[in-house]
Amino acid sequence: MSVPLAGPPVAGSRVDGLLLGIDFGGTKMAVGVGDARGRLLAHRRLPTHADQGAAQALDRALDLAAELLAEVGGPLAAAGVASPGVVRPDGIDLAPNVPGWERLRLADAVRDALGVARVAVDNDLNAAALAELRLGALRDADPGLVVGIGTGVAAAVTVGGVVVPGHRGAAGEIGYAVAGGPWPGTMLELDFSGRALDRLAADLGVPGGAAGLAAAAEHPGAAREALRARVDEAARHLVTCCLLLDPQRVVLVGGVAGSALIRSLLVDRLNEVLPHRPDVVLSRFADDAALLGALTLAREAVPAPR
Repeated sequence: MSVPLAGPPVAGSRVDGLLLGIDFGGTKMAVGVGDARGRLLAHRRLPTHADQGAAQALDRALDLAAELLAEVGGPLAAAGVASPGVVRPDGIDLAPNVPGWERLRLADAVRDALGVARVAVDNDLNAAALAELRLGALRDADPGLVVGIGTGVAAAVTVGGVVVPGHRGAAGEIGYAVAGGPWPGTMLELDFSGRALDRLAADLGVPGGAAGLAAAAEHPGAAREALRARVDEAARHLVTCCLLLDPQRVVLVGGVAGSALIRSLLVDRLNEVLPHRPDVVLSRFADDAALLGALTLAREAVPAPR
């Protein structure tokens, strides 16, 4: 099925060739090829196998990219890459879920493997926020807050149609927020993320990880009480984010955000205490927001003709 990326090209811009997007995640990776008109022509997902390290994940993603490009056919104009953490030219900070990820030079690896000169790399939540700005729920909302609840938890801020990176590119790394007590407690990501909820489900003897926990929490009992406590912790931090930014709209992305129960609990808590309530919506891109953001990064890496 064709998925539009950004509709007609921006006036004065032109892309000759294909666009490649790669979304690296702690649990799964997605690779997509789009045409110059902004349509996703082919895409596939594959598991990250994080416990096997960064090198094999990168190699398999690049092999799949080459395979999809060969299937679609045509020259590659630009590539966009979405990655966990804070991306630097010589490595990646704050990406602990895949051993060795901090040593990767993603832009260089894509250039060398695929022979493409234009490669744009950004944090995966920033890429998802870019997709929401150009194609999704933030096209008519400013400022915006994108909250990703997947393998980890993070956020991205949009102001004036731009994703705000922060001084070191680490804006929105709320997974490192202080949670619990006594001081300094633990990190939010260790309490509320896909992996944290997987562990909680295992501790409670609930099969199916985070999804199974959310299903069990639909009914009174230990699972519901435990999940509500974790949601309460996350909600405290989201309230602070909303008070600081005063967003017009909050967009939830990621697999855990797909739980209707978790979304309703978060919304109820925000509505209960915030003096000005933002719209809170689930991204219509399901699990593809960061991939579409990577393709948008690729598209915007092609300079407009003079």
